[in-house]
Amino acid sequence: MAARAEYKVIAMCLAIPGKVEEITTDGMIRVGRVNFGGVVKNVCLDYVPEVEVGDYTIVHVGFAISKIDEETAEQTLRDFRELGLLDEELADEEEAFARAAKAPQSSCPDGSCSTGSQVPKAGPGAPMVPSDRNCSPGPQKTAVD
Repeated sequence: MAARAEYKVIAMCLAIPGKVEEITTDGMIRVGRVNFGGVVKNVCLDYVPEVEVGDYTIVHVGFAISKIDEETAEQTLRDFRELGLLDEELADEEEAFARAAKAPQSSCPDGSCSTGSQVPKAGPGAPMVPSDRNCSPGPQKTAVD
């Protein structure tokens, strides 16, 4: 019997483009109010001193990390919105906690510890099949696009 490939779900944070609407300082830190397609958040601009009001920037975990052109920023926001990624990435703290409270709880976040958990049969986008793993340690493969 051939070995079945198993994949572990890996979560990652996205870097999101946004438009700088205002720049202020908080002590010695340069802070911008950045609009992410309708959601406005305060962002640290210290790593991109060249960014000015009206510019677009890529933001990761509250820090602007590079300047980006308007066309690329707007297209990326449209793509993220279509994929349903913006709501999760831009949720405020209260929304994020509410979403987490509604999610199924597990002592094993990737679901591999429970009997009858589901894993992809062959790779990304493949149908889910029951897992025969039962919290046993061992190597896990990570699906790569």
